[in-house]
Amino acid sequence: MGEEPPQTIVRQCTQRDVVVLERHVPTGRNHYHDARYRRQSEGLSTFLIAYSGDVPVGSGEVLWQGAKEAEVRDRFPDCPEINGLAVVPARRSQGIGTAIIRVAERLAVRRGRHWLGMGVDDHIPRAAALYRRLGYRDADCRYLDRYQYIDDHGVRHEVADPCRFLIKAVSGAPD
Repeated sequence: MGEEPPQTIVRQCTQRDVVVLERHVPTGRNHYHDARYRRQSEGLSTFLIAYSGDVPVGSGEVLWQGAKEAEVRDRFPDCPEINGLAVVPARRSQGIGTAIIRVAERLAVRRGRHWLGMGVDDHIPRAAALYRRLGYRDADCRYLDRYQYIDDHGVRHEVADPCRFLIKAVSGAPD
């Protein structure tokens, strides 16, 4: 019989975590972990890391100033966004994404926020199903999630993924 994996712990990222995360979940020339930690250091977000033992198995960022995309932020100005939620492929469907979302929800409540939202790519139905199971509802807001990345050859790529914004009342939100 195999050994049970260690319990998953979700906590705020530290500078040391950025190095460990980059070693286990590399972002290469894109430096995504560094950027998320920098935003957290500036008070703009909370960068959450999920660990199983001493190995990072997932992460996500709560953007306190609102959604990353302007058209979503304009429509839902007081709604922080969970952004960049990711779980390492070998650990998917083990409750790690749920654990990160639950910690983000508790942080939102502690900060007196009534709503929490997240975008979901139209091409990732498993993620949409998870978010809906956790109480997130379609906010009737479709948009393009625009980002760029640098590939292993140093070539910059522009991406625009079709998404929908989901929202959840987390603390005494008006109906």
